[in-house]
Amino acid sequence: MDISLSGRSAIVTGASKGLGLAMATQFASSGADVALVARGREALDAAVADIRGKVQAKVVGVTADMSKADDVKRAYDEAMRALGKLDIVVNNAGTSRNGSFEALTDEIMQEDLDLKLFGAIRLTRLVWPQLKERRWGRIINVLNIGAKAPKAASAPTSISRAAGMALTKALAGEGAPHNILVNAMLVGLIESDQHVQRAKRTGVALDDYKKNASKNIPLGRMGKPEEFAAMACLLVSDACGFVTGTAINVDGGASPVV
Repeated sequence: MDISLSGRSAIVTGASKGLGLAMATQFASSGADVALVARGREALDAAVADIRGKVQAKVVGVTADMSKADDVKRAYDEAMRALGKLDIVVNNAGTSRNGSFEALTDEIMQEDLDLKLFGAIRLTRLVWPQLKERRWGRIINVLNIGAKAPKAASAPTSISRAAGMALTKALAGEGAPHNILVNAMLVGLIESDQHVQRAKRTGVALDDYKKNASKNIPLGRMGKPEEFAAMACLLVSDACGFVTGTAINVDGGASPVV
C-alpha cells in the first residue's frame, strides 16, 4: 500500500528529535508540507535542514514553548503563514517526568499539564475551525502506555497522559461529523538518544543496555522511531479513514491493557 500525503500540510510539536522528528520526516517523505515546532533553535534548525535534504516538500521550523499560550498562538500563526493551511496536527511535545506522590507539588503538576495537556488543547483549538470548514482533518495525540496502565510513582506524566486520552475520545466524537479523525498513539520503549546517554552514564555497552531494558517486552527489543512514524503516517492518511477515537499501543506488547 502506497501512502501519499500529497497536498496535505502538517504541524508536529516536539519535532526537533526523537519521535517528533521521525514523524515529521515520514510525513514530508510522503508528500506533506510540514511545520516542525520545538523549543531549541539549534536542534530545530538541524532537523529542518536534514529533512529538506531528503524531500521536495516544504519544511519549516518554528521555535515555541508549548506550555505557554502565547507561544502556541505564535507557532500556529507562523505555520499558517508558511504553509497556508493545516490539515494534520500531531501533539507530541512533552517530557517523561515522574516521581513519588509526596514530591509532587502543585507547581510540578501544573507545569506538566500546561505542556502536555493544555499545549494540545490550545493548538487543536486554533486549527479546529479550518478542519471543520474543509471537512477533512487528522489529529494525533502522542501519549504513553502509562495513560492506560499507570505504575506507582508515575505521576505527573501518567496523569496528564490519561487526560490526553480522554481529550482524544471527546474530540473524536465532536470531529466525526466533520470528517476530523482524532486518535492517540501510546509510546512504549522506543530507541532514542536518551537511552544512548543513559548507557554512557552507567558505563554499560549500548547493546547490553538495550537488551536489559527490553527484557519485559514480549517482542524482545526496543521499538524504532521509524516504526512509530510509519503508524502515524498511516493514521493521518486517507487509507485509514475509518479509524477515530482510538488509543493505539506502539509498545511491542508491553502494556497489560489493550
